[in-house]
Amino acid sequence: MDLSNLRPADGSKQGDKFRRGRGHGSGNGKTAGKGHKGQKARSGAPRPGFEGGQMPLYRRLPKRGFKCRNSKTIVGINLGVLEAFEDGATVTVETLLETGIIKNPRDGVKILGDGELTKKLDVKVNAFSAKAAEKIEALGGKAEVI
Repeated sequence: MDLSNLRPADGSKQGDKFRRGRGHGSGNGKTAGKGHKGQKARSGAPRPGFEGGQMPLYRRLPKRGFKCRNSKTIVGINLGVLEAFEDGATVTVETLLETGIIKNPRDGVKILGDGELTKKLDVKVNAFSAKAAEKIEALGGKAEVI
């Protein structure tokens, strides 16, 4: 391959097949789809959201609150839910998805200390509450942060 036979991938370029302003017979002659006169018929028409000098909607409405773009959505699961697994099983985010305990792990899964656990489990998730880790390890299991 060299520069003389480089070409864009198939389907990546879509040519403008519609020829505007080529007479009445073309179906899009005369004003070329821009209607009659007015600001939008000229070149340099205003940006989207421009309201002709009136205070635009996005500036009329009050701005409230703050949305942190670095925040994470952690899915919390109570310890009692893990009773669904057999004794000695390894619990991961994937196994939680397979069993249907969680539908979408989002940014991580955290095991919370509510409920009772009677089985020895090896749990590997993103976070644990102190009480949950204590209960898992008291039964001889492992609480491992991934």
